Amino acid sequence: MPTFRRALALVLLATGCSHTSFERASEQDTVQAYQTFLREHPDDPEATTAQGRIEGLEFDEAKRLHSVIAYKRFLETYPDAPQRRVAQSLLEGLRFNAAKAADTESGWRQFLAEHPDGSHKEEARTRLQGVQERDTQTTTDLQRVTQLLQVEPSGARREELERKLDDESYAQARDAGKLFAYLRDFTAGVHREEVRVKLLELEVEGLLVSGLVDEAEAKVKTHPLGPKLTGFSARLARARAEQGALARTEPAARAMQAGHYLRDLEDLKRALVAPDPLDRWQAAEELGQHVSVRAVDPLLEALRTARNPLIRQNALEALRSVLSALPAPVAAYEVAVRLESLRERATSSELYLTVAVLLDLSGQVEQAASQYQRVYEAGGTDPLILWRWVQLREQRRQAFSAAVAARQLAVWAQTTAREEAVSEEGGVPLAAARQLCAAVVDARFAAQAITRARGMKTEFPEDLATFERAAQDAVRLSEAKLADAELLLRQQHPGVRTCADQQVAERLSQGVKERTQALQQASSAKLPKPVGTLLMELARERDPSPEVRAVAASRLAGSTPP
Repeated sequence: MPTFRRALALVLLATGCSHTSFERASEQDTVQAYQTFLREHPDDPEATTAQGRIEGLEFDEAKRLHSVIAYKRFLETYPDAPQRRVAQSLLEGLRFNAAKAADTESGWRQFLAEHPDGSHKEEARTRLQGVQERDTQTTTDLQRVTQLLQVEPSGARREELERKLDDESYAQARDAGKLFAYLRDFTAGVHREEVRVKLLELEVEGLLVSGLVDEAEAKVKTHPLGPKLTGFSARLARARAEQGALARTEPAARAMQAGHYLRDLEDLKRALVAPDPLDRWQAAEELGQHVSVRAVDPLLEALRTARNPLIRQNALEALRSVLSALPAPVAAYEVAVRLESLRERATSSELYLTVAVLLDLSGQVEQAASQYQRVYEAGGTDPLILWRWVQLREQRRQAFSAAVAARQLAVWAQTTAREEAVSEEGGVPLAAARQLCAAVVDARFAAQAITRARGMKTEFPEDLATFERAAQDAVRLSEAKLADAELLLRQQHPGVRTCADQQVAERLSQGVKERTQALQQASSAKLPKPVGTLLMELARERDPSPEVRAVAASRLAGSTPP
């Protein structure tokens, strides 16, 4: 600045000093020039003047930029500069305007943390309170309400937030799992009875769609919350009509129903504990065709307690079939009510496995994976878990990881084949032959999974080649041991069924074909029109076969119902 230079020249003349370096810096009047002077003459009498001029120039630059970063840099570099208070005021103004533009709780809290004694503190506190009140009234984010509660002291506003959390948690509890969570989390919640009514409705609906109409009616009559089930009379009337249609004896009516091709549910439950494991895994397979809530617990019990892996694997697939065919809210309830009962009492590997399977079947795969891992680490090699891991990892496109699990499954199959004794002298226990059957099935499954992995680009391809050889060895050994065992078994017990027996699978497959044909020919069937329509709707909504459901849906959508 010219004025500064003239004043500085007068000072130099008055003192009689001839500091050529300082004169040169003052003529340039830049930060760099003054810094050069200070570096070369740190003890010069004009050092203080030069430092002061640097601070003035830097402050002028910060004002020119007029940004938070510029003022922060100036204050951090020159904390004792005479312009410090002005810079702090300007910085506060910028931050206040930014907080005002955003108008969020986090923004105002940050401003007050940075300027607790600033000139805008009172206005900022007022605006913070306004934002909090607005959020309390408008937000539906449960996590946000919880955060507000964590910083709110006792008082009227905290009570308002607690009511908000209660109301929103109830409003967002759209499935059975969240309804049970509400009962756990809000022990004094105002919506507890409403939640219990909704859970009762789901339980009763499960009974109705399972054909247990009398049981459902009795439950509603005796339950203290039964009178609160709005619309139950109409739903019961519909269920009675469905029951009547399913009871029709005309061949055309019977041919449309899955139950016509199945053994009775009670017969299958007894078969699940038959001496022959083959009877048991076939019973599990067939039980999966019963779209009934009463099929769930027997299948879970078989999965939990059976020794033969084929019983357990078939039970898991049967559970998936049952839950997929039930209405989604009912299926979610059947899973959630069992998870809730296991929440406190799951203390063994068997119960942990049940939790893992229920989580898996409800789509909570990440949680299920951790539970499967827990069971595996606690109980050693479990072919069911390895089998499921292969499937899950393939679904995630984790080819190499799936191959690792498949290799472990192949090792289990090979070990089982080696350890099962087969000799003419000792004979072959039926259970041993069936265990060898499981070894063959799982070894083949593992080999196929590893072959699929080799067809994809993965890390460590040389390891996959080793895995494949090991799996093929397991297949050869288990097949050879099974062939020997079943030959001896047939010699001891002529007519005994072998591992290749597919009578149940073939009957179920034939049933799908016949139901599909019956639905396609429904228009020519001599059935009362309402009965034909109702049977078609039931096939669309509850048949265990996706193929049959698709045909029924197509018939209902594309043509005049019979």
